[in-house]
Amino acid sequence: MTGRNATHDPARRSWVESANAEGTDFPIQNLPYGVYSEGGGPRRVGVAIGEMILNLTAAEAAGLLRPGEPPVFDGGTLNALMALGPDEWSRVRAAVADLLDAKAGPHADLVLLRQDAVRMHLPVYLRGFTDFYASKEHATNVGAMFRDPENALLPNWSHIPIGYNGRASTVVVSGTGIRRPLGQIKGPEDMAPRLAPTARLDLELELGTLVGTPSRMGQPVTVAQAQEMIFGFVLLNDWSARDVQLWEYQPLGPFQAKAFGTTIGPWIVTREALEPTRVPTPDRATPLLPYLREPTDCNYDIDLAIDLAPAGGAARTVSHSNARHLYYAPAQQLAHHAISGCAMETGDLLGSGTISGPTHDSCGSLLELTRNGREPLDLDGVRRGFLEDGDTVRLRGWCEGAVRIGFGTCEGTILPAPAPPV
Repeated sequence: MTGRNATHDPARRSWVESANAEGTDFPIQNLPYGVYSEGGGPRRVGVAIGEMILNLTAAEAAGLLRPGEPPVFDGGTLNALMALGPDEWSRVRAAVADLLDAKAGPHADLVLLRQDAVRMHLPVYLRGFTDFYASKEHATNVGAMFRDPENALLPNWSHIPIGYNGRASTVVVSGTGIRRPLGQIKGPEDMAPRLAPTARLDLELELGTLVGTPSRMGQPVTVAQAQEMIFGFVLLNDWSARDVQLWEYQPLGPFQAKAFGTTIGPWIVTREALEPTRVPTPDRATPLLPYLREPTDCNYDIDLAIDLAPAGGAARTVSHSNARHLYYAPAQQLAHHAISGCAMETGDLLGSGTISGPTHDSCGSLLELTRNGREPLDLDGVRRGFLEDGDTVRLRGWCEGAVRIGFGTCEGTILPAPAPPV
């Protein structure tokens, strides 16, 4: 597996001064990838460095980077780089770090732009999206709420990473508005279901895993192999219509309650950048089957936060969690996805499911934070059980080690529901 190298040196500095500022999400030790455009122009691939973006498309065209032939940074997505595999990912990351190192100094052919002067786009052409249910605290909280508190977890949960196939077509980049969905709803007082906008619109604090190296149909992979297949990670909010979900989820699980929108952050933090933050998965009372056992630490110590701004109001942090609470690490989720012989493809996105911690203020959804709306949050005099039109949700993620490695933000604002079809 990838180990630490010169790109992780905490003493390293960049000639981009904002990358050396205390508290920046994007020091030279991070170098997350994204896709942007400027003034309606074509999409370019870049890396975040301090407050700036380095144009990798231009650096490749100038011959300063040579990831492969044909060029990989001229297609407006990261897929071509992701398909090259971990050895090339590491080589390119090292080359970019050398270009930005303070010892090298600025180069005339390097193009930098301010992040606040560009528009960010989905960084990857997504082939598929699967969402898991990998936080034991979240699964327990939800199970206790809707089933017997003494038997909150279903018998299979401690043996198998539960997931469902989502919709890649409605995955959007941070900053995109999310329209309140219509759906079938049947409340306890309703004699029959009705079509209506969801009244219980929720957020879910998640980590998204992006598959780089594909696997062949019919060929399972080990957890160690799955770890090497992972290109990087993004913040992810899998918006949920809880009243629609309650009516539709039995017997086959979520469908329209989850299909209307998923937001990801614009920056892909590479697996290699997170190497110093690896931690073990939580202790287990129930042993996993051999194919799911991790040969080494493959969870990550990533602090996560939810900021909620009610329509017209100021944002407040309502939850603080950590990815280390995941009972099934990203590589275990990926290995289970492939165990049947399901082919994994470059550009597949795996959501972790809601990441909740052991305390109430570390819950990763409003469903948990407000106890299904019964105990609304007080946001400076504005009460919220679930999301209202005009509310803005912002997710943040960062690692606090020798150097801060940040994900930026993942943000979305709720738009009114469309008119029902006639």
